[in-house]
Amino acid sequence: MSPSQLKAVIFDIGGVVVRSPLIAIATYEKEKGLPSNYINTSITARGAQGAWQKFERGELSLFPFYEAFGRELSDTQNCNGWYRAYCHRKGIQCPPLPQELNIDGRELFGRMMRESTMYDNAMVEAIRRIRATGKWRVIALTNNYSKSEQSILGDEPPTQDRYPNFSVQSELEFLGWKDGATPPAMLALFDDFCDSSSLGMRKPETEFYLLACRRNGVKPEECIFLDDLGLNLKAAKQLGMETIHVPIGGSLAAIDKLGQRLGMDLRGGLDVERLQKAKM
Repeated sequence: MSPSQLKAVIFDIGGVVVRSPLIAIATYEKEKGLPSNYINTSITARGAQGAWQKFERGELSLFPFYEAFGRELSDTQNCNGWYRAYCHRKGIQCPPLPQELNIDGRELFGRMMRESTMYDNAMVEAIRRIRATGKWRVIALTNNYSKSEQSILGDEPPTQDRYPNFSVQSELEFLGWKDGATPPAMLALFDDFCDSSSLGMRKPETEFYLLACRRNGVKPEECIFLDDLGLNLKAAKQLGMETIHVPIGGSLAAIDKLGQRLGMDLRGGLDVERLQKAKM
């Protein structure tokens, strides 16, 4: 398909537009003496009814999520079994696994969110250049948590016995959400912002991709989609979307690939080092 036949460019947020929360998870694993990818394997293996998945669909408010998230990740019986299966699939030797584990769901999630406050400014500039042409719809498709902000602000406040020092301001600061779970500057980058927690569905659920297409008057085969996770890219490709993988540390190569596909220069003349240090 030629660039003129493409009608939309769809961006994931975490790991594409902002730093990946997986970086924070990897640091946390090292501190806990856990093998690489132990936590993410456990999150994924829970399936659609896991705490993380429910939270991203807006089915769990923030403080109940903290509790369920920590409880599930501390379940070594299931988590160890899933990690052994992961090692078998990868053809790697399984390292020693924990017999007991106490994961603080709030602490881990807070680290992930604070990591994700840092923008990839080269990607932001690429998005702005694409949108400035007016040739393509520029869409965000994100597994997000904006609905959870309502619970901090009073819909379902935490109990004082469990969180005696709770205040709205302190919790927002803890999560790095001073400007909200989805800052206005983020929303302003896109023609449409498809948020899993508001829409009640998440990647890699097929309907989430299709809903984004319907909202923007495009077909899947008229879209190119960028994400950092293979599972999400696979689902998009099965629908007919073109895909670009954005691995950790690989955003510049992904931007170049996208620019080649669209027939435009997305980072010519940029001082990449300066951009990487700059704030939005």
